[in-house]
Amino acid sequence: VSVVGGVGELLLTAGALILLFLGWQLWWNDAIMAGQQSSAASDLSSEWMETDRAQRGDAPAPPPDPGEPLVDTTAYGNGESFAVMYVPRFGEGSQRNIAQGIGLDVLNSFTLGVGHYPETAMPGSVGNFAIASHRSAYGGGMHEIEQLQLGDAIYIQTKDGWYTYRFRDFEYVTPETVDVLAPVPHHPDLAPTDRIITLTSCNPLYSTAERIIAYGVLESWQPGAANPPAEIAETVATWGQ
Repeated sequence: VSVVGGVGELLLTAGALILLFLGWQLWWNDAIMAGQQSSAASDLSSEWMETDRAQRGDAPAPPPDPGEPLVDTTAYGNGESFAVMYVPRFGEGSQRNIAQGIGLDVLNSFTLGVGHYPETAMPGSVGNFAIASHRSAYGGGMHEIEQLQLGDAIYIQTKDGWYTYRFRDFEYVTPETVDVLAPVPHHPDLAPTDRIITLTSCNPLYSTAERIIAYGVLESWQPGAANPPAEIAETVATWGQ
């Protein structure tokens, strides 16, 4: 009996150690990917800013009233980056590249992490700019999504400029509720009049049972990739350093 008991204790100890190792490995890999995704986004942002400065030269800064938001009409292929997302509420180093497509080649990528639903609008456009990211693995691009508060900024940078969205509300849906991606969420037959952003991720943490949806509305846009909103200019200046 003592031998059997001893073997049992060893097996329990071994099992606990394996679980601890797997948990540590998951956390460690997630942290590494988060750092690499953030670094890749900083590099792309810096590249756009340098190009913008070189093109503008001594030209004056963009006017206070830039008019209608410029909408990128480029046909991007799957996995191509076309924007950078930065949400201050998500914390330091939360900038992520946004690429076309929502497959694992985008969401699980070491340099991407946020995917754009190809059938939805582009940044600044009337309609629904819908994006997706993991919450608790592979860099966790939306790990803190549930912490968003009314009015929080969601910044989107493209080669053309900066788009500032403001968070409005949450919704929790099943994975099959795809009409959250409609130009007017849940009303696919209506013509859109607003410029909104929809962030989608899994819920709860470490589960795919449902989806957490965060909606925002476009507040303003500023032309010029090297012309970030004043509120984040100091932070953006440190990217890539």
